[in-house]
Amino acid sequence: MAGEKTVIVGIGEFRVARAPAALITHNLGSCVGVALYDVRQRIGGLAHITLPSYKAMGSPQGKEVKFADTAIPLMLKEMERMGAHRSFMIAKIAGGADMFGLPGNFSEMDIGRQNVEAVKDCLKRCGINLVAEEVLGSIPRTMELDLITGRVILKTSQKKTRFL
Repeated sequence: MAGEKTVIVGIGEFRVARAPAALITHNLGSCVGVALYDVRQRIGGLAHITLPSYKAMGSPQGKEVKFADTAIPLMLKEMERMGAHRSFMIAKIAGGADMFGLPGNFSEMDIGRQNVEAVKDCLKRCGINLVAEEVLGSIPRTMELDLITGRVILKTSQKKTRFL
C-alpha cells in the first residue's frame, strides 16, 4: 500500500507499530510468529519466537525477547504504552514447523511443537484471544501483519500466499 512503512522483525525479536505500517518477519521454521493487533487503535506487534521458556533455559541475561513466556508480555506492555487495550486485542500465529522430520518417538525434541504450545499457553494466561493460526507442518513461512486491516499474510517457499 502506498505510504505504508514496513518494519522488519528479526529472528528472536519483536516490534510494535501503528497503522499505516506493516510488520514482517522471515524464516519462520520451528520458530513461531505471534501477531497481536488492537482492532480499535490499529496498533500491532509481531514477535519472532525462537524458544518456548525463558525460565527453563536458566533465564539468560538480555535474551528475554527470544522466548514465548517473556516476549509476549513484553510486547503487550509496549503496545499498551502506545495506547492499545488488551480487551480489543486479537492474536494470530504461524510457524512451529518440524524442520527435521523427527519420528514420533523423538517428539520431545520437536521445538516447533513446543514453541506453539508455549505461545498458546502464554496468550491464554495474558487473556488474548487467538483467532487464527497456521502452525506445524514442515515448511518455513514469512509472516506479515498489515496494521491498517489487521490481516496477516503468509508466504511459503513454494510461492503460496495465504491470509489469516
